Amino acid sequence: MRNGLATKRAPAIRDDNALFRDGDLFRDGKEADALRTIGEVAQALGLRQHVLRYWEDQFPMLRPLTRAGGRRYYRPEDIRLVIDIDRLLHREGYTIRGARRALDRPPVRRVVAAPARESHAPLIDAINRQTAVAAGADRDADPEQTLVAALSVLRQHLEAIRNRLARELAST
Repeated sequence: MRNGLATKRAPAIRDDNALFRDGDLFRDGKEADALRTIGEVAQALGLRQHVLRYWEDQFPMLRPLTRAGGRRYYRPEDIRLVIDIDRLLHREGYTIRGARRALDRPPVRRVVAAPARESHAPLIDAINRQTAVAAGADRDADPEQTLVAALSVLRQHLEAIRNRLARELAST
């Protein structure tokens, strides 16, 4: 309670869009892609209607459909955007300006080429030897030494990946 007024809190959301995808957000019998009124969206997200109207002014990309009399209808993509805005502002601590910039910027996706198949060969061989030892096929090999060798190969492999990632990040 703040200044004698009760405030609504947003429900605890495990994954911002998971509620929307799973249909847990709206349990009103409508189709998942149905248009929602501002009241329905505000209630489902634990927000106030005036906050959604304010966000429409502050975030140019948030444009719900408006019908006669100025009634707002939110499409599924509008609701996803509202969920993202709510996450940025209320859980990640962005300012409105920062959240606007974060939403304007395209997601960064980099494709890193997979290493050649041969680089996995020593690791796969060491694991196969360890498996053979566990199965009793190679009674002369010490299982502990085989495991240490496999872990050593794995460490070298992971260090090579780390170095490759560091080079990729440095080049951007």
